[in-house]
Amino acid sequence: MINLVKKIKVQTVGKEIINITSGVEKLIKEFNLEMGLVNLSILHTSASLFIQENASSDVLLDISDFINDLVPESSNYRHNMEGPDDMPAHIKSLLTNSNLTLSVENNNILLGRWQGIFLYEHRAGKRTRVVVGHLIGN
Repeated sequence: MINLVKKIKVQTVGKEIINITSGVEKLIKEFNLEMGLVNLSILHTSASLFIQENASSDVLLDISDFINDLVPESSNYRHNMEGPDDMPAHIKSLLTNSNLTLSVENNNILLGRWQGIFLYEHRAGKRTRVVVGHLIGN
């Protein structure tokens, strides 16, 4: 029985969407999780996780454009301690996901043919983001 927690560190360079599927796959293979679940949690309130198409980068650009139009940077927010992107980043992470749970079978994540796992950085500037992977199973 496997029941362990492992951190995946991701370097960001500003507002971007980063495919982290291979990092999660590496974690599953490293600990030989044959059958079970992996729960991913991002330990930040201004970045998020999601599952989406991994075949066309246009999908990611359209998602980013939509979210940025939905939650614009402005000086109208009360909370702006770290700059004009501070509160918008919190709202964007609220609208997306901070946790994902995925099934694992035969040492592989069960994702659809065109699906990938992505970290969505909502802040400007370089950051180190931490995603915790909790592996449970055999």
